[in-house]
Amino acid sequence: MAPLTRERAVDFWRRVAAGVHAGERALLVAEDGGGICGTVQLVLDLPENQPHRADLAKMLVHRRARRHGVGEALMRAAEVAALDCGRTLLVLDTVTGGDAERLYARLGWTRVGEIPRFALFPRGGYCSTTYFYRDLSGR
Repeated sequence: MAPLTRERAVDFWRRVAAGVHAGERALLVAEDGGGICGTVQLVLDLPENQPHRADLAKMLVHRRARRHGVGEALMRAAEVAALDCGRTLLVLDTVTGGDAERLYARLGWTRVGEIPRFALFPRGGYCSTTYFYRDLSGR
Protein backbone atom coordinates (compact mmCIF):
# COMPACT_ATOMS: atom_id res chain seq x y z
CA MET A 1 0.00 0.00 0.00
CA ALA A 2 1.21 3.49 -0.80
CA PRO A 3 3.40 4.90 0.39
CA LEU A 4 5.75 1.92 0.42
CA THR A 5 8.63 2.90 2.66
CA ARG A 6 11.99 1.17 2.51
CA GLU A 7 11.40 -0.10 6.04
CA ARG A 8 8.10 -1.77 5.08
CA ALA A 9 9.69 -3.30 1.97
CA VAL A 10 12.65 -4.69 3.93
CA ASP A 11 10.27 -6.09 6.57
CA PHE A 12 8.22 -7.81 3.84
CA TRP A 13 11.29 -9.48 2.30
CA ARG A 14 12.60 -10.53 5.71
CA ARG A 15 9.29 -12.30 6.37
CA VAL A 16 9.52 -13.99 2.97
CA ALA A 17 13.11 -15.08 3.70
CA ALA A 18 12.04 -16.50 7.06
CA GLY A 19 9.27 -18.47 5.33
CA VAL A 20 11.73 -19.83 2.78
CA HIS A 21 14.18 -20.78 5.55
CA ALA A 22 11.38 -22.56 7.43
CA GLY A 23 10.32 -24.48 4.31
CA GLU A 24 6.92 -22.75 4.31
CA ARG A 25 7.40 -21.17 0.90
CA ALA A 26 9.60 -21.24 -2.18
CA LEU A 27 10.89 -18.04 -3.78
CA LEU A 28 11.85 -17.92 -7.45
CA VAL A 29 13.81 -14.95 -8.75
CA ALA A 30 14.44 -13.70 -12.30
CA GLU A 31 17.43 -11.51 -13.10
CA ASP A 32 18.56 -9.50 -16.09
CA GLY A 33 21.47 -7.14 -16.75
CA GLY A 34 19.93 -4.61 -14.37
CA GLY A 35 19.56 -7.04 -11.46
CA ILE A 36 16.47 -8.69 -10.06
CA CYS A 37 13.57 -8.11 -12.44
CA GLY A 38 10.94 -10.52 -11.15
CA THR A 39 9.85 -12.86 -8.39
CA VAL A 40 7.11 -15.33 -7.61
CA GLN A 41 6.39 -17.37 -4.50
CA LEU A 42 4.86 -20.75 -3.80
CA VAL A 43 3.16 -20.89 -0.43
CA LEU A 44 3.63 -24.45 0.78
CA ASP A 45 2.46 -24.10 4.39
CA LEU A 46 -1.16 -25.16 3.98
CA PRO A 47 -3.52 -27.24 6.14
CA GLU A 48 -2.80 -30.95 6.60
CA ASN A 49 -5.69 -31.95 4.35
CA GLN A 50 -4.08 -30.11 1.40
CA PRO A 51 -0.59 -31.64 1.06
CA HIS A 52 -0.95 -31.78 -2.72
CA ARG A 53 -1.59 -28.03 -3.13
CA ALA A 54 0.31 -24.74 -3.10
CA ASP A 55 -0.72 -21.12 -3.50
CA LEU A 56 1.12 -19.09 -6.08
CA ALA A 57 1.62 -15.59 -4.66
CA LYS A 58 3.21 -12.21 -5.23
CA MET A 59 4.30 -12.48 -8.81
CA LEU A 60 6.16 -9.24 -9.34
CA VAL A 61 7.80 -8.19 -12.61
CA HIS A 62 9.71 -4.92 -12.84
CA ARG A 63 8.40 -2.47 -15.44
CA ARG A 64 11.63 -2.73 -17.45
CA ALA A 65 11.12 -6.48 -17.87
CA ARG A 66 7.43 -6.59 -18.72
CA ARG A 67 6.44 -7.99 -22.11
CA HIS A 68 9.81 -9.77 -22.40
CA GLY A 69 8.70 -13.22 -21.23
CA VAL A 70 9.79 -12.86 -17.60
CA GLY A 71 6.31 -13.46 -16.19
CA GLU A 72 5.83 -16.55 -18.34
CA ALA A 73 9.26 -17.89 -17.40
CA LEU A 74 8.52 -17.38 -13.69
CA MET A 75 5.18 -19.14 -14.02
CA ARG A 76 6.70 -22.12 -15.84
CA ALA A 77 9.50 -22.33 -13.26
CA ALA A 78 6.94 -22.15 -10.43
CA GLU A 79 5.05 -25.09 -11.91
CA VAL A 80 8.26 -27.14 -12.07
CA ALA A 81 9.17 -26.13 -8.50
CA ALA A 82 5.69 -27.11 -7.32
CA LEU A 83 6.07 -30.58 -8.84
CA ASP A 84 9.53 -30.86 -7.25
CA CYS A 85 7.84 -30.14 -3.90
CA GLY A 86 5.18 -32.78 -4.54
CA ARG A 87 2.43 -30.26 -5.28
CA THR A 88 0.08 -31.00 -8.17
CA LEU A 89 -2.57 -28.31 -7.71
CA LEU A 90 -1.79 -24.59 -7.76
CA VAL A 91 -4.18 -21.76 -6.91
CA LEU A 92 -3.73 -18.01 -7.35
CA ASP A 93 -5.68 -14.80 -7.32
CA THR A 94 -5.06 -11.62 -9.28
CA VAL A 95 -6.57 -8.21 -9.90
CA THR A 96 -9.52 -8.62 -12.24
CA GLY A 97 -8.85 -7.16 -15.69
CA GLY A 98 -5.10 -6.73 -15.19
CA ASP A 99 -2.24 -7.85 -17.40
CA ALA A 100 -1.52 -10.81 -15.11
CA GLU A 101 -5.06 -12.16 -15.57
CA ARG A 102 -4.50 -12.35 -19.32
CA LEU A 103 -1.11 -14.02 -18.81
CA TYR A 104 -2.52 -16.76 -16.58
CA ALA A 105 -5.33 -17.51 -19.02
CA ARG A 106 -2.86 -17.66 -21.93
CA LEU A 107 -0.67 -20.11 -19.98
CA GLY A 108 -3.55 -22.52 -19.52
CA TRP A 109 -4.68 -21.71 -16.00
CA THR A 110 -8.41 -22.25 -15.40
CA ARG A 111 -10.44 -19.23 -14.34
CA VAL A 112 -12.73 -20.05 -11.43
CA GLY A 113 -14.49 -16.77 -10.73
CA GLU A 114 -14.39 -13.23 -9.48
CA ILE A 115 -14.88 -11.72 -6.04
CA PRO A 116 -15.86 -8.04 -6.01
CA ARG A 117 -14.27 -5.57 -3.59
CA PHE A 118 -11.74 -8.23 -2.52
CA ALA A 119 -8.75 -5.96 -1.94
CA LEU A 120 -7.53 -2.40 -2.20
CA PHE A 121 -5.44 -0.83 -4.93
CA PRO A 122 -2.10 0.53 -3.62
CA ARG A 123 -3.41 4.10 -3.73
CA GLY A 124 -6.84 3.21 -2.35
CA GLY A 125 -10.15 2.10 -3.78
CA TYR A 126 -11.48 -1.42 -4.02
CA CYS A 127 -10.56 -3.91 -6.71
CA SER A 128 -12.05 -7.25 -7.61
CA THR A 129 -9.95 -10.38 -7.72
CA THR A 130 -10.12 -13.33 -10.07
CA TYR A 131 -9.18 -16.84 -8.93
CA PHE A 132 -7.38 -19.37 -11.13
CA TYR A 133 -6.10 -22.89 -10.64
CA ARG A 134 -3.68 -25.15 -12.49
CA ASP A 135 -3.85 -28.94 -12.24
CA LEU A 136 -0.36 -30.37 -12.72
CA SER A 137 -1.29 -33.98 -11.95
CA GLY A 138 -1.19 -34.99 -15.61
CA ARG A 139 2.33 -33.75 -16.21
